[in-house]
Amino acid sequence: MNLVLIAMILALLVPIYVACKDDDIWQTMLAFASTATKASVTILVVSVLRDDWWIGVVGVIILSVGNASLMLLAQVIKRMSDVSNG
Repeated sequence: MNLVLIAMILALLVPIYVACKDDDIWQTMLAFASTATKASVTILVVSVLRDDWWIGVVGVIILSVGNASLMLLAQVIKRMSDVSNG
């Protein structure tokens, strides 16, 4: 199981690298959404391994609320670009 956690952490580093490399705001937001999803799934795996369902609750909250906040941020940026473009 430790190898699975190490693989999940390595998979988590890929979108972080993409977010640092790319200047496009949409690619950066997509990378952050991917990072939030992978981090919450990693938290859920840890909660199953530790048999602690409170950690799992935190993972589920991060999974649901984290992506919703990124969607709201995307809508704000889209509306701001629509206003500035006329």
